[in-house]
Amino acid sequence: MPYAPTTAETFARDTDAVLASVSRVIDGKPAAVRAALVCLLAEGHLLIEDVPGVGKTMLARALAASVDATVRRIQFTPDLLPGDVTGVSVYNPVDREFEFKPGAIFAHIVIADEINRSSPKTQSALLEAMEERQVTVDGTSHALEDPFLVVATQNPLEMEGTYALPEAQRDRFMMRISMGYPDAANEALMLRQRDTANPLDGVAPVVDTDQVRGLIAWARGIHVSPAVEEYTVGLARATREHPDVRLGASPRATLQLIRAAKVWAALDGREFVIPDDVATLVEPVFAHRMIPARGSVSSRGRSSADTISAILRGIVGSVRVPLATR
Repeated sequence: MPYAPTTAETFARDTDAVLASVSRVIDGKPAAVRAALVCLLAEGHLLIEDVPGVGKTMLARALAASVDATVRRIQFTPDLLPGDVTGVSVYNPVDREFEFKPGAIFAHIVIADEINRSSPKTQSALLEAMEERQVTVDGTSHALEDPFLVVATQNPLEMEGTYALPEAQRDRFMMRISMGYPDAANEALMLRQRDTANPLDGVAPVVDTDQVRGLIAWARGIHVSPAVEEYTVGLARATREHPDVRLGASPRATLQLIRAAKVWAALDGREFVIPDDVATLVEPVFAHRMIPARGSVSSRGRSSADTISAILRGIVGSVRVPLATR
């Protein structure tokens, strides 16, 4: 029988165990660890944009090991083909028919390393997989694993030989985060602990994939009041109507913000979403989907990312917060 938690206490016990397990590998980055778990339980995908060597791939592997999930890593390069990701049909001379050979996308957690180094054609191979959780090869659809999470990484500094993710691709990611450098104490701790041993070797599963499916089902049932729904829609509409924004948050972004807020509330031990849950997640869910207008007042002297962050802070401060549900 599939595992199905029935109480907030059961959900908290299992998710606390996962967070603690991953945090033993990813030192001093509780926000990044929590974001990865939110994406997994909200059935979204995670984009980590940061410089090399800060633990992006390690985070995905630690999460997979903690939930007893299969994990595959795809190194995106200019010569990577779509079939390498999705799989191909190969002719079997014995049976005289084509057989489907699954690609690297067939795993519970897929690490798309340096996703912006592959061609747009190869990047597009992920679109159907990330949205519909299936791939179609030669007219036949093949279901992916359940649960399924894509953790993609990209380097924001080294742009030579890269292909910027198109808007449709970025919109498939529920959240975008940055790991950032560890503080001095955690970096020194890393030197002592990892000089002779790989921290992943000590990670044992604390839940299995059946339990993860139960956690996902529990999070889906978290209550969202009409007032909070209206607040979420108001935030999304404000991004589309802002004079300094050329492309605002999509309806998919609004839906994913609610899904992420449900998991966020459940992790805090609540069975209902409050406006603070939504406001906290606005930037990681909306920012990578937005494009500032050229020559806008907000963008003067700022990078594109800083401009969007400033705009979102202004939107959160200006959209009316519901004082009570109804």
